[in-house]
Formats: sequence, structure tokens, C-alpha cells
Amino acid sequence: MKDKVPDIKYLFEPRAVAVIGASQDKTKLGYHVVDNIVSGGYKGKIYPINPRGGDICGHRVYARIEDVDDDIDVVSIVVPAKFVFEAVKSCAEKGVKFASIITSGFAEVGNVEEERRIVACARDHGMRIQGPNIFGIYSCVSSLNATFSAGCPEPGGVAIITQSGALGLGMIGKTAIEHLGLSAIVSVGNKSDLDEADLLEYLIPQEETKLIFMYIEGVQDGEKLIRVLSAATKKKPVIVLKSGRSERGAIAAASHTGSLAGSDDVFDAIMRQCGVLRAECVKEGFDWCKFIAASPPPPGDNTVIITNGGGIGVMATDASEKYNVALYDDAATLKEAFTAVTPDFGSTKNPVDITGQAGRAEYNVALDAALNHRDMHGVMALYCETAVFDAENLSSMIMENSRKYREGGKPLVFAVFGGRKSEDCISQCREQNIPVFSDVYEAVSCMGSLYRYYNYKNNISEGEATVELDTRLIETIAHQALQQNRFFLLANEAQAIMKIAGVEVPRSSVARNLDEAVRCSEDIGYPVVMKVVSRDIIHKSDAGGVALNLENKNEVIDAYQAIIQNCKAYNPNAFIEGVEIAEMVKPGTELIIGARRDATFGTIVMVGLGGIYVEVMKDVTFRYFPLDRREVMNMIKEIRSYPLLLGVRGEEKKDIDGAADMIIKLGSIIQNCKTISDIEINPLRVYEGKGVKAVDVRILLSKVERSNQHE
Repeated sequence: MKDKVPDIKYLFEPRAVAVIGASQDKTKLGYHVVDNIVSGGYKGKIYPINPRGGDICGHRVYARIEDVDDDIDVVSIVVPAKFVFEAVKSCAEKGVKFASIITSGFAEVGNVEEERRIVACARDHGMRIQGPNIFGIYSCVSSLNATFSAGCPEPGGVAIITQSGALGLGMIGKTAIEHLGLSAIVSVGNKSDLDEADLLEYLIPQEETKLIFMYIEGVQDGEKLIRVLSAATKKKPVIVLKSGRSERGAIAAASHTGSLAGSDDVFDAIMRQCGVLRAECVKEGFDWCKFIAASPPPPGDNTVIITNGGGIGVMATDASEKYNVALYDDAATLKEAFTAVTPDFGSTKNPVDITGQAGRAEYNVALDAALNHRDMHGVMALYCETAVFDAENLSSMIMENSRKYREGGKPLVFAVFGGRKSEDCISQCREQNIPVFSDVYEAVSCMGSLYRYYNYKNNISEGEATVELDTRLIETIAHQALQQNRFFLLANEAQAIMKIAGVEVPRSSVARNLDEAVRCSEDIGYPVVMKVVSRDIIHKSDAGGVALNLENKNEVIDAYQAIIQNCKAYNPNAFIEGVEIAEMVKPGTELIIGARRDATFGTIVMVGLGGIYVEVMKDVTFRYFPLDRREVMNMIKEIRSYPLLLGVRGEEKKDIDGAADMIIKLGSIIQNCKTISDIEINPLRVYEGKGVKAVDVRILLSKVERSNQHE
């Protein structure tokens, strides 16, 4: 394999392109790809390839790629699947930099081995593969339309990366209707070699690209994607639409692309952590693209709603809460700013209701007041069609104010609701890329997306919260279990690891007979808890292997005998090492804290409401690790049960900092100790003031690490 891979720049800015499978038949993809390259105005050299020779779109056709006496950067391959390998081999041996395989019929239909063979051949010669199963690539900077789309995109500042070829072709048509100009649109298909992260490496620094929109079905190398997305959002907005949210959707995505969709909860949390905006549908994604690309960065969070109708203003208020748009609420300042344009029966409170009698002049005065006030940072202007307003002036009023707000450095979005005249106004404004919507929620959603991105960008922290660990001691305990063919740790082993990490656990000891059980209980002090210790019994409660709140010697004796009897009845072949005696931990707010090595995204940490209702409530949230302490606090605040930690009905605030420390410690263990795959503390008791205690710890070991030991 060549040591140096080609610069991704040459995929988007090739000096010469070829099309293997070029055709004179206008019903074939091979014709349309060549025709689009030529008609799109590509200025580089074009080499159609077909054994029949001839001429296509004014360009000589070569029988073989080897016959071209020139260096070629990109080759589009549109031959049937059974001929693709030989085409790739010819390109690789000639020194082509990128093969863009439009042909389908590979991993997405189960033909995985052939796809791997193609990639291996390419890599042996330092060539990269885009696809297979794609529509091609469009790049504004080189006027290259190497796709089989029905039309050519309008040039602009939005780059689109899509995993679905068919959806991508539809996007090309839709962007033209929406007047959404593109700097590039490229499909990754099966991602046999190049993936989204590789393409982002080019788009992040590219000046023509102001915003990136991605459609994803499955993620293969999540850690790589996280690194690149985190770098991208520091420079420009990234919007992601991901399918496979539902169980059936995830199965469909896997069968369509040959890649698996991961946990949607994990994906969603990680996108927020990276500063990525996640859209629910293509329309919402396009709306955000147009609005963010056209809007200046907001100078602050204070937003004002200006409306001529109370009802639509209330709807916008509800939408603002849903999309986390902060409404300005200084009543005195609002009254001073808007009294001149608000009748007595209107309202200067936010939303500012200038009433149904407002015309163009009143809207202009109100919008100027907000634009010129330093404490009002963004405006959502709402209009319900009335007989009073001169509808012919509505479009010009909106366009004029949109221009003033762009020049003044403040975001402005309109929602217009009414009949034919209102709809005509919306169409006229959107033709000019003015953000006007017929639905209030769509307008507020756009404003919310803008604020979310810039709030993230303005508060990026470069720090990482980790702790120093004696990994050698931790790995020693884990390896001893692996040597016994166990992929989980016993309670005393898990507690030993927690102590190494500085996690406070209940005082405990393992008793191997009844006398030891009594002695341990008296040493620890009543009340105590008893749990069976057995490599063959993971779910102790199900086996009757747990006894709580034992107050004296007699209760300990009875409980010990009952546990042994219950567990032998539950699993007669179980090897029982003894019974763990532990202090009965005092009550506190119960959390679940976890960390695991995710197959897609690497180290993942989790926090949520703990105890016996974890599976029922599912009040948990995730992040990738490492992360800064502020993000740890953000994830704790994100769970619905967070108010319990603040204290209710006279309680003091709980030790939230202590809980944050536990998240960082568990993440550090997983990140640094490859033998361990999962750690879960449930419950972690969090106390008023200061103090947390890990009551029950479960640690699982990596089967991959075990197999590596035997190699």
C-alpha cells in the first residue's frame, strides 16, 4: 500500500475526470453523468471511457482508461457491478486518485466481500473509493456536476453530505426550488472507504462553504466522526438529519446501507455535545440551512415577538419555550420602546401586540425600535392577514426590514398567516431568500436553531476532565477474572476497583460460613445488608440472594441460611464463594452512573435517575468521554429528575459535584483500562451537603480483550 493517500481536495477540485461506462445512449446513467459534467461548465479535462469508442457530448471516447495519456484525479464508474472490480483495478494501476463508484449491488444487498476486495485493491495503490451505491459529486468551486441528477444545483454556501443516493438526488431538485445555493453535494453510499468525516476535512476550511447539512443512516467510526464534527462546529454550523430513530427504522437503515444504526439516544446526546443541530426532517433541515446561512450571529439571547394578533403571539410564546428561545421580559423597557406604536387595547409586554389595525408604518416603527435597542437581540415578527393592512405592501415591508436587520447585525424571522395574498407574499420573499414562514412553529424553530449554535460556539471549552488512576492495579484484578473465564467481576472485586479509583463504597466483607457472617456483621455495625457472592448468579435479587436492613445477630443467622438455601434452589450447580456483608447505607437521592466502551463512539458516560425504576422511567442521558466538567454538569441538569438534587420541600441541595466526580472517574476507568467494557453504579446515593456512596457496582469485562490475550 502506498504510504501517502491523495489530498481530499482533488475529489472536489479535480484537474481531470474520466467516466468508465460512458454511453451514447441517452437512457443510460453513463450518458447523463458525462452530459452533466460537460453542461455544468467543468473546465478541466474530460475523458469518457467505453470499449466502443466514438464521441459523447463533443468529447472523444477512449476504449480503456490505460489509453488516456494524462493524469486523472477522479473517475466516475457506472458499469454493472460484475465489472466494477476490473475497472477499479485499472484505475488504481494507472494512479487515479479517487474512484467514485456510482454502481450499486454491493454491501447494501449483502455483497460485502466484493466490496472489500475493491477497497483492498484501491488501497494497495493509494487510491480512495467514494461509494459504492452513490449518485456522484457536485462541487461549485470547480463547476463539477459528476452526478446523474436531472439538473444542476445553484451555486451557494451550503454543503450537503448524504448517505442516501436517491434522497440526495431529490435534495438537488428541492434545493433548486427552495433557492438554496450549494457549495457541494456529495453522497457516501456504503462508505466502504471514504466517509462523512473524510469529506468534512475538506469542507471545514473551505471558504465557499458557510454551513454543512448531513443525512446519516448509520455511523461506522464514531470516534473519528466526533473529532471532526467538534472541529467543524467551531468554525461553521453543522445540521444533521439521521434516520433510524425507531427500532424498525434502524433495521431498515441497516439493510439499506450495510451499516448498523446505533442507539439513537446516544447519537442524539453526542450530536448536541459536538454542537451539531439535529433536524427532524428534510424540510426543517433546509429551513435551518436557509435561515442560519442568511442571518447574522445574534448579539445576545433576548428575543422579542412583534405581532398584530394575540392568539398567534401566544402560539409563538409556546413555541419559544419548546425551542429554548429566551424572550425579553423587562416590562418597563418594552413599554418605553413600543408605546408609540401600540394602542391602549394592545400590549407592550412580550409578545408585543400592536393589534390588528397595524399597517406597514406601525410594523416599521416597532421593528426599528427593537433593531435600535441594545438589549433586544432578535425579533420574531408575526402577521395575520387583515383588511386594514395593504397586502401589496407586505412583501416590500418584509424585504426592507430583513435587509435592515442583516445590516444591523440582528436576526429577524417572519411568520405570515392568511389567504392567497399572504401565501403569494411568502413565495415572493422566499424567492429572495427572506426567512418567511406560514407556520409560527417553523419560524421559531429556525430562531431556536440559530441561538443553539451560537450559544454553543460562544461557550466552547477546550479542557478535559479526567483523573489519574493506578491502571496497573485495576487491570490486575480484571485479568484475574478473565483467567477464570469470567467476563464480570464479583462484588468484592468491583469494590476493590472502586476503592482504587477513590470511589466511596459501603464497608463490607465476604463471609464464607455462618460464624464469619456474624463476626463481620458485628465488626461493620448493624444494620447490615447481605448479598450472595457467586460467579454463577449475576442477578442476585432474582435468586433470593439479597437481604436488607438486618438489625441483629439472629436476623443475620436467619438471612445467611435463607440466602444459601435460596441460591442453591435457584441454581443447584452454582459455585457460592460466600455472602457479602455490607453496611446498610443511609437513604439519599439515588442516581445511576455508568460508563461503557461503545462499539461506534468509544467511551460513553451516562447519568440518570437510579434505583429499581431505571428501566421504567428511562430518565438517563449520555455523553462521549473525555469531556469538560461544565459538560458533565450539563448532562446532570438534563435529566428530568435533576430538581431532586436541588432539594425539595425544605431539603438541602445534594452533592451534585460529588456525582459529577463519579461520572469522570468511571469514564476515566473505561478510557484507560481496555480490559473493562462496562461499569455501572446503581444506585449511587447522593446526600445533602457533601457525600456520595456507590451502593451497588457492576463491572463487565471485554471479550475482545480476552480474545487478544489468546492470540
